[in-house]
Amino acid sequence: MATAIKPKSTSQKKSGIRKFKPGEVLFHENEPADCLYIIQKGQVRLYRPKGRGFVDLAILRQGEVIGEMAFFDEKSTRRSCSAASIMNTEVIQISFQAFAKTMEGLNPWFQTIINTLANRLRKTNERVKNLESNSVGFGAGGKVADYVFFHNSDVIKILSIIYLVVKTHADRKKDFFEIHMSKLKFYMLDVFNIMEVKYEEFMQMLINQRYVEVAKDADGLPKLIQVHDIDRFRGMVAFFNTQRMSDDSKKLIISDRCEKFLGKILDQLNLKGLDKPKGHADISAILEEFKAEKVGITDEDLSDAIKAKICDAVLVGEGNRLTSIVNYDKLKKTYPAIKIMNDIKRINDIKAKNGKGGY
Repeated sequence: MATAIKPKSTSQKKSGIRKFKPGEVLFHENEPADCLYIIQKGQVRLYRPKGRGFVDLAILRQGEVIGEMAFFDEKSTRRSCSAASIMNTEVIQISFQAFAKTMEGLNPWFQTIINTLANRLRKTNERVKNLESNSVGFGAGGKVADYVFFHNSDVIKILSIIYLVVKTHADRKKDFFEIHMSKLKFYMLDVFNIMEVKYEEFMQMLINQRYVEVAKDADGLPKLIQVHDIDRFRGMVAFFNTQRMSDDSKKLIISDRCEKFLGKILDQLNLKGLDKPKGHADISAILEEFKAEKVGITDEDLSDAIKAKICDAVLVGEGNRLTSIVNYDKLKKTYPAIKIMNDIKRINDIKAKNGKGGY
């Protein structure tokens, strides 16, 4: 006999279109389940708390359904995981009451098949979730260590794959390499088993930093990856590999404020058209820019760069102008990796915070 399908509660959300901003939560784990969602535009990630962080379960896209398992599982009245939008996302929200009315119109045997398949899928999902460790380590005494989404090994692997696949399979244009996203994803996900959530997060970071660009393919879809400086990726692989092999005391650490300062210095020296390994940076001019932008950065924020020998100590010259001799070659080579390194730290910190991982 068919299993009776009933609404989950008497208090139901209304059906209709809903829009979510990046990072906005559709629902939290263990919340009462009373509706499902069909993604019209955008992307949604599913995740669960684990240790001090959380486990990313999946990324769902246009046309996929979220939250339907709670409807078919008679024993479940609460969400089994959390869901949050990755980008601007539009969904159709359907209350379980409205969905139940539609299901009642189906033949009883068809309802039985749907419930059986849903039950099998739920059990399979639970087995996968129980086996999932996803970067949660253990510290002294078996205690759960700090959660890390991107390990250094993840970064090296992803950067290496991009470099090798682009060099080998991309089309060489006049000023850049171009490869279809499907080919890159094939190597990332199918050949080298990079987790899709990590691939998506990393690529978005590279796009935000403009280390890669996205163009439209022949079908008018944003599916072409363009890389203007492929050697930059080889340099970043070398940088992160050096970081991996170095003692903690010798690893390069550059604060966010220092990173911003170095970015201004690099822009200034680039404008000069410097063709020497070292150059003089006008620190006073940069501090004036920060003041005009109302950014509270001082010359003391260069201390990390001075310690790393990217630049010399700040000197006071004629007219009390501050200057510094900068290792221009070293700055050019390491700055892209410094930006990625700090971005990764921010992502890891956000994802580890309370296991909620808001964007």
